[in-house]
Amino acid sequence: MLRYTVLRLLIFFGFTLLFWLVGLRHSPLVLIILAALASSVTSYALLRGMRDEMTAKLVARHEARVAARDSRSEDELAEDSEAEGAEVRDEHA
Repeated sequence: MLRYTVLRLLIFFGFTLLFWLVGLRHSPLVLIILAALASSVTSYALLRGMRDEMTAKLVARHEARVAARDSRSEDELAEDSEAEGAEVRDEHA
């Protein structure tokens, strides 16, 4: 994720420098807006594979957390039912 962010920032600063060299240095607001727009379009096209890979990793991590939480819940339910069974046996004795 850090690599993706660094590449996006490099693309932004590259376009900022390019537009500054072209002559937009007298209007900083226009310079930054155009650099942001150009870098977002370029990043979307050039970094698609990296973004898809990062998304797949995040989804896998989320699914692993959900599965771990669900398995803990099943274990806790089994322990609770065992405890309830022991309480019922103690009451009948």
